[in-house]
Amino acid sequence: MTKTLFLAAALAMSTVVTAATPHPATMPITWKQVAAMPQPPAGEKISYGEAPQQFGELRVPKGKGPFPVVVLIHGGCWLAAYDYQYINPLAAALTAQGMATWTIEYRRLGDEDGGWPNTLLDVAKATDHLRVIAETHPVDTARVISMGHSAGGHLALWLGARHKLAKTSELYLPTPLALKGVVGLAAITDLNTYRVGPVDSCNASVDQLMGGTPTRHPLRYAEASPRLLLPLGVPQWLVQGGKDPIVPMESVQAYATAARQAGDDGTVSVDPDLGHFDPAVPQTALGAVAVAAALNLLGLIDEPAPRR
Repeated sequence: MTKTLFLAAALAMSTVVTAATPHPATMPITWKQVAAMPQPPAGEKISYGEAPQQFGELRVPKGKGPFPVVVLIHGGCWLAAYDYQYINPLAAALTAQGMATWTIEYRRLGDEDGGWPNTLLDVAKATDHLRVIAETHPVDTARVISMGHSAGGHLALWLGARHKLAKTSELYLPTPLALKGVVGLAAITDLNTYRVGPVDSCNASVDQLMGGTPTRHPLRYAEASPRLLLPLGVPQWLVQGGKDPIVPMESVQAYATAARQAGDDGTVSVDPDLGHFDPAVPQTALGAVAVAAALNLLGLIDEPAPRR
């Protein structure tokens, strides 16, 4: 079942309050503004591998727990030039609402051994590492969702589907940690179509990530593109700005339609006036929807998603 939600309906589900002044609802936030945002106190840095990029920051709410977990994945065209720092305010906002956050870093294009298959394997290994973290921290590995922005949205959706991979896949890891759902924030959903674009755009990073084109590596695309892995078998909530010049709203809506046809449960929340970065910033209206989506998928608010 696919439900397309516009902003007023989605916000009615939550009483999320952010500490900072909300961003104007009709003006897309820019990357310059996002990069200049003050950082919250750092979480606990925990390594999940030996490479310098194989770590995450864990934030845990105050109280006894165990707490449900959001695996939070930053975007940036899968490029080493962009790291996890910009998404830390969203991590802090999620934790303030009673969810532990595991904000992961991973090897990217430009890093040693970044790209296929290690970019995806790092995200998988970081997620599975929650089992180790749970031995010493009050996190509930039975209540975990993934949430990612842009290229991180691709990786978050892929995490929801990796349980379908064959043992012969280069991306296969045994006993993947099961997810309760996925939240995609301006998510790249279809690698085969998204790869077509200007040479200096995020689109051009797809072939680099995959080590070639779909013609050269059809199996890689089949195992890494969320669109080709449908149905994922977990609920998906896509949060999207209508004025996004990097991930077109139409691509997200096309993915949601395909998800519905495949039998998945999906929700699309759209603000026609906002842009690419707004879903990842908790002070924006779409950022508040992202927090509400996480609360909903983790069962922390009971109201069903309203239909339009």
